Amino acid sequence: MHRIAVIGLGYVGASLAILLSQKNIVVGYDTDQDKIDMLNAKRSPINDPKLKEIIKSKDLNFLAVKEREEAYKDAEFVIIATPTDYNEKTSHFDTNSVEEAINSGIDINKKCLFIIKSTVPIGFTESQNLKFKFNRIIFSPEFIREGNSLNDNLYPSRIIVGNESNLSVKFGEILKSISKNKSNSVLFMTSKEAEAVKLFSNTYLAMRVAFFNELDSFSIVKKMNTRKLIDGICKDNRIGEYYNNPSFGYGGYCLPKDTKQLLANYKDIPQSLIEATIQSNELRKNFMVNEILHQRPKTIGVYRLIMKKNSDNFRSSSIIDLIQKLSNHNKKIIIYEPLIADEIFNGFEVSKDLSSFKEKADIIITNRVSDELIDVENKVFSRDIFNKE
Repeated sequence: MHRIAVIGLGYVGASLAILLSQKNIVVGYDTDQDKIDMLNAKRSPINDPKLKEIIKSKDLNFLAVKEREEAYKDAEFVIIATPTDYNEKTSHFDTNSVEEAINSGIDINKKCLFIIKSTVPIGFTESQNLKFKFNRIIFSPEFIREGNSLNDNLYPSRIIVGNESNLSVKFGEILKSISKNKSNSVLFMTSKEAEAVKLFSNTYLAMRVAFFNELDSFSIVKKMNTRKLIDGICKDNRIGEYYNNPSFGYGGYCLPKDTKQLLANYKDIPQSLIEATIQSNELRKNFMVNEILHQRPKTIGVYRLIMKKNSDNFRSSSIIDLIQKLSNHNKKIIIYEPLIADEIFNGFEVSKDLSSFKEKADIIITNRVSDELIDVENKVFSRDIFNKE
């Protein structure tokens, strides 16, 4: 059994920590006492059904702590999964939490391997090894979805490790040992290449979302059936019947920031697709606003800020941008979002009663349709064609 520290117990860190603790000794560190208390009480701090099930039913060698030293000391591997938000002013991820985790860890334990799971700019890991004069910092990307993080780690699409040292190979074997996709081989490459794989993967997904959204915009204007177009196009196996459901625009925690960071990494390298993808998303949101305004509503109801079903947060949700754009047209806006405890969100009324919300709204906009809206479907505005994520 290996001793592993996990720094940051959000979607990535919590799911990895729980899976790894079935076969290893895992100590998780976080600054959020609520997360620590919940995990130690065998309760999941995130909305992930599979994670909740395993925490309750399995014997785990896991402890969550709020003292860094408890996590770092004696660890063979330190997994860093802290948030790296995109800073619009610097056109760069804010990597302070990752750098702090490395700096603190080196002071406590110089023998471990640091594995960065946080999304970082291309070349970041290389710069950290130079900065700290340390050659045991590597990058290993994660590819998970909110609400499905444990399952995506259990059945990973691929396992990538950004180094081929003995310790890195051992870490790759550990990741493979908790995977049920036994046919998956571990892909070894440089950390810089692994960082690029992460950003290019999410940018491709954003580009695919933007493509089907632009198709939908075309269909609306030309009075065509969007679903028939998508069905006809996606029957081609080279295109595939997946990730093709129109929306108000791509959003969430990863896609907006990762596309912008990749664009920033291009600098003087010729490109047009990356920038066009970002611009397309903004155009789509503006188009959606105009479509809503064409219906001349007096009161606009916003059903849920979350991007998709089963999500438990609405970070960088595209519908929040729509709300702001609609408010510039002096429209009354009310929001129904059970995740919000306050009565006001960003200056807008939050309704606590769904029936009252439905009655007050002239139009109800929602990124994804819910059975809760069946009785007022004549009021609903959504581009959810397939009633799926």
